[in-house]
Amino acid sequence: MKDILLLTPPFTQLNTPYPATAYLKGFLNTKQISSFQMDLGIEVILELFSKVGLEAMFSSVTVSGISENSNRIFELRKEYCTTIDSVISFLEGTSPTLARQICSGHFLPQASRFDQLDDMEWAFGTMGMQDKAKYLATLYLEDLSDFIVECVDSHFGFSRYAERLGRSANSFDELYGHLQGAVTYMDGIALPLLDARMVEMQPKLVCISVPFPGNLYSAFRCAQYIKSHFPKTKIAMGGGFPNTELRDIKDVRVFQFFDFITLDDGELPIELLMSSLNHSSAEEVSYKRTFLLEGGQVVYKNNTHRHDYKQSEVGTPDYSDLVLDRYISVIEIANPMHSLWSDGRWNKLTMAHGCYWGKCTFCDISLDYIKVYEPIAAKLIVDRMEEMIAQTGERGFHFVDEAAPPALMREVALELLRRELVVTWWTNIRFEKSFTSDLCILLKASGCIAVSGGLEVASDRLLALIKKGVTVSQVAQVTRHFTDSGIMVHAYLMYGYPTQTVQETVDSLEMVRQLFELGIIQSGFWHQFAMTAHSPVGMDPELFGVIPEMKDITFAHNDITFRDTTGIDHDRFSFGLKKALFNYMHGICFEFDLQEWFDFKIPESTIPSDYIIECIENEPLLVVKPTARIIWLGGTPQIEIIHKTKKGVSWENMKLFFHAKQTRFDITVEKEKGEWLLKTMNYISASQNKTFTFAELKQDFEMQFNDFELFWFSKPLVTLKEFGLISV
Repeated sequence: MKDILLLTPPFTQLNTPYPATAYLKGFLNTKQISSFQMDLGIEVILELFSKVGLEAMFSSVTVSGISENSNRIFELRKEYCTTIDSVISFLEGTSPTLARQICSGHFLPQASRFDQLDDMEWAFGTMGMQDKAKYLATLYLEDLSDFIVECVDSHFGFSRYAERLGRSANSFDELYGHLQGAVTYMDGIALPLLDARMVEMQPKLVCISVPFPGNLYSAFRCAQYIKSHFPKTKIAMGGGFPNTELRDIKDVRVFQFFDFITLDDGELPIELLMSSLNHSSAEEVSYKRTFLLEGGQVVYKNNTHRHDYKQSEVGTPDYSDLVLDRYISVIEIANPMHSLWSDGRWNKLTMAHGCYWGKCTFCDISLDYIKVYEPIAAKLIVDRMEEMIAQTGERGFHFVDEAAPPALMREVALELLRRELVVTWWTNIRFEKSFTSDLCILLKASGCIAVSGGLEVASDRLLALIKKGVTVSQVAQVTRHFTDSGIMVHAYLMYGYPTQTVQETVDSLEMVRQLFELGIIQSGFWHQFAMTAHSPVGMDPELFGVIPEMKDITFAHNDITFRDTTGIDHDRFSFGLKKALFNYMHGICFEFDLQEWFDFKIPESTIPSDYIIECIENEPLLVVKPTARIIWLGGTPQIEIIHKTKKGVSWENMKLFFHAKQTRFDITVEKEKGEWLLKTMNYISASQNKTFTFAELKQDFEMQFNDFELFWFSKPLVTLKEFGLISV
């Protein structure tokens, strides 16, 4: 028995658990509230994509009137049933030797998804055998998915289910109607799994996390089942979807399924819900940001005087109970950053709650998950990383920050190096000037492999209107720093922002073309601007030149349909922008005229062809601040004393030999300065607990010698700076 069952409904990710329930379980551990978590999505996938699951699925199908492609899959059903368990085992990482069979071309049954194989070498280059096999296995699963959508359950999708029912659902009517109908095929798999867990755990409270619209239908179906079969159990909904979409909920029918809907951080609301279940009828019940039904009406209760827990108090995310060894890694599309999201299992952590910038006009900056900024101490972050490594056996971390703060990233990197903790990590950032070349080198040394950030519209006028706080020139310089250090860069790109002109869209594409041609961005994705209710644009649309189409809101309210006063149809740019980007990501077609990507007339770009090069070449020289910390990332050198005599004068030099990971180099300095340098390298090594500033080193140097700046910019020190002497 457990007090709480934490549930993620189908579907979110195949390769790694969505972290919400792990965060909550970690917190509940600190309160001695017993809990069990399950990712119903991966459990349904594993049940369906098995020999037994496919045999049952194929036997349920009526084949008359289906497409030629689905008919082919049906005729090959024996081959699919024979191979499926081995393929899933391979994607789980337990049968790596199967890669050779998969790559042979004679093992997997093939349907229409394999038509794109002719483009595989072009799209992916020379892939390693394991990655190529993952890609082929992914096509195999996608063929099966196409069959399921056409013949079994039209709502199916690997990372979403019945998403249309949850997206911009201002009224509950359509979703409610579906819930009154018969269960779907996927429901028929999910609900028995849920039933077994409910019988085993007998929880007092089920907390269902709904991060996306594609989880909403399944969340309601699970709640409906629990209400029917376990009527004494209370049910709460929380997560990203209610946090952004259900803040204006009025429809009482929702509470036929859920007893509570909580908003924003879930720790204190859930603790109070547990208290409410144990209270006597004479006691006053306290709630935190909670909707419930009272007197036949939807009411919002926020009647506690208690404040939310600090991030230092919420505990370490706990991934126990989840089937961590059963998640499957797939390679879906030829986008380097997207492959990180779908390939490999990542421990999820946060460096800071909220966004330290919190000004972007398209963003939900009025909501707590953005507005309330609270960083976590670097030592505590790395403590949690070590705990999670011990718990999960995984050394990969995805920091899921809105925008990780550069100063905190620096401290985390230094702490990782001090502890000599080998990890791989990536996160989301703002392309701000704090990311100097040296800071990027430090981040890379600590295990950072990739960053993603918003270039958005690639127009200085619109970046200013967005209040992004960066310029295109600054983005170019920062992305060059990351790329030079070996950290992959992914850019979020936007089109259709209010008042954006056709010329600005074309110029934005030209900026992006140059960034990719220079190789300082390796991955990107275009998305069309969407106006949300809780962003500055959504709250004051007239100020941004858009006219909203207001609707009666009784259920979900976030995305707002609008008209741009410019009258420009931004939809027509979608295909051309994405096609151009796809080619640029693969290093080709830079010489094409931008007109080639569009089937309608566009104006010539006004951006000079060398604009981004100029931005990079004109980057101001970095002046080392007195407070900058000086770090040595290299090792201890071997030394040789060299005796010199000239015109009867003798002196000694010191030659220092260094072995870097990929090369060997040496420097020569006067013996006394070499001795000072050896001593100092030990002090400023990244493995030391204490750090030294530029001013402190200058003072120490000038107690023996003259003019530290002259020594700092000397040829031997310039060489050291190329191999790990950094200022951050």
